[in-house]
Amino acid sequence: MPSLKGWGLSILLALSGHAFATESSTLFETQLDNGLQVIVKSDHRSPIVVHQVWYRVGANYEPTHLTGISHMLEHMMFKGTENMAPGEFSREVSRLGGRDNAFTSANYTAYFQIVGREHLGRVMEMEADRMANLKLTEEEFQPERNVVIQERLWAIDDRPSARLFEQFKATAFMSSPERNPIIGWMDDIKNYTLEDLQAWYDRWYSPSNATLVVVGDITPDEVLTYAKQTYGQILARDIAPPRSAVEIPQQGQRRIILKDAVPVPSLLIGFHAPSLVTAEDPADVYALAVLSSILGGNDSSLLTQALVRDQQLASSAGSFYRFLGRLGSQFALSAQPNPGVSVAQLEEALLAQITRLQNEPVTQAELNRVLAQAEAAHVFSQDSIQSQANMLGMLVSVGLPASTFDDYVDNLRQVTPEQIQQVANRYLQLDQSTVAILEPSGETNRRPAARPDFGGRSH
Repeated sequence: MPSLKGWGLSILLALSGHAFATESSTLFETQLDNGLQVIVKSDHRSPIVVHQVWYRVGANYEPTHLTGISHMLEHMMFKGTENMAPGEFSREVSRLGGRDNAFTSANYTAYFQIVGREHLGRVMEMEADRMANLKLTEEEFQPERNVVIQERLWAIDDRPSARLFEQFKATAFMSSPERNPIIGWMDDIKNYTLEDLQAWYDRWYSPSNATLVVVGDITPDEVLTYAKQTYGQILARDIAPPRSAVEIPQQGQRRIILKDAVPVPSLLIGFHAPSLVTAEDPADVYALAVLSSILGGNDSSLLTQALVRDQQLASSAGSFYRFLGRLGSQFALSAQPNPGVSVAQLEEALLAQITRLQNEPVTQAELNRVLAQAEAAHVFSQDSIQSQANMLGMLVSVGLPASTFDDYVDNLRQVTPEQIQQVANRYLQLDQSTVAILEPSGETNRRPAARPDFGGRSH
């Protein structure tokens, strides 16, 4: 389950730590009779294909007592079907000379294989099989639940920075499922039943709730032929819409302090912000994305220059803004103080940079720097067929057109210094902020959990 992180170095790098792009002239889109959405992008530079199936279900779809069940089901999808033994799926992909994996996010659950073009039909046959014929048993479920428990201990509970971010989200969001961790809260993980998993699979794993994405050395006609022979044989099912999940308006700043065995403090400040899905005006999202890159995109960014180099208050400082969420986002700043600098001093300095941007437009030179980085990333993005497939799948899974980023560079070029100043004033208000602080507890002997055995798959 490779992690898909948030927006960072530039606008393109803001998506899962990679840069992606699509060209509408090379995209083929259709829908099978059973509702399966099909997207194909041909790229004939190498005789390989990326085959992905994306389900529109993730942590943001889960009720409060079943947090993390989408991720748990992702694990169980490798535990056999009526036609394949547990683990046989991945063994077969390996035998074909390919590799496979899966990942769960707040908005989707996705499964992928990378194989030679001659093996596409076979992996589509296997993926269609587990879409329709997953076999869930207590014998496989109980040990795999323990794997997920260990994964949570390893990835979050024994990592202070991960716990800080988890508690930050749980504080920033009060009613939206955005507050819940993708892996789930530990008590929920320990109380899943096999019936819970079966019901979740039956509700969401249907062709009418899925998107097939294929990118690589293949033609749309070939993909469509295979798709009709495999996925096309699965009966359509009606999918009930997810429950309403509106975040209640924030009424004042929220603060949380954690203590743990860390050598230095950490500071995280976040503000509610729209995503491309929720924004009334998409121009605000592009302006916020540019603002995030100006503040903390890389070593030449404003926060690094001001807090790390000039004032020498911080050892590191940055920002992030994830704007492909189905239910909104957070615009966040982070920093670690230098020895002798208090968290209060660092917080004041961070907020001073926000105030500066609210009072003074950024320079055209600062804006041009970010645009140049984004355009370079746009060109670089074409090198990876998996990156191209990931972008297509993410976009359609949150309800955006596959062609959303066709003209993204043009959208960035339209952002002005005045727009950046406007969104800084509109969204970066203290009474809409959440402050999370990680302080040293004085302990030094915390022993981290061992990395779980994921059965040959890299999580």
